[in-house]
Amino acid sequence: MTPKAETVGPSSAEALAALHARCFPHGWTAREIGSLLNLPGCIGLACRVDGQFVALALFRQALDEAELLTLATEPDFRRRGLADIILTSGETRLCDQGVARIFLEVSEKNPAAAALYKRAGYGEIARRKAYYRDGSDARVLEKWLRKDGQTGP
Repeated sequence: MTPKAETVGPSSAEALAALHARCFPHGWTAREIGSLLNLPGCIGLACRVDGQFVALALFRQALDEAELLTLATEPDFRRRGLADIILTSGETRLCDQGVARIFLEVSEKNPAAAALYKRAGYGEIARRKAYYRDGSDARVLEKWLRKDGQTGP
């Protein structure tokens, strides 16, 4: 059975932080994730396998724009389409809420994520020099969800 993206809230912050820590060298804390999920316009999505969170995404909407704050997939579950499921679900939901475009940052040292975003239609619009703790640059990407009167991604 293919996992589905489900909405998650602050009550899931501990489990989401544990997942985030397994995916990134400096994972976000439960307090940070919980605080974000309490903000108006913040959407949390996750996929579960056997009851455990294996992928997550946090988006923040402001008017007709949104930012993908983080997208993480459990290392043992990568390359199974979970990131695609969550990203597409988030884009659809945001488009339904009137979002015209989404921004994100991805490390130049993360070619797998960059490839995912390219396949999904994101394009580079800028770079942030030495943005990450390891000194790597961030590639700033965007995707237009609504173009020329379209009403969906």
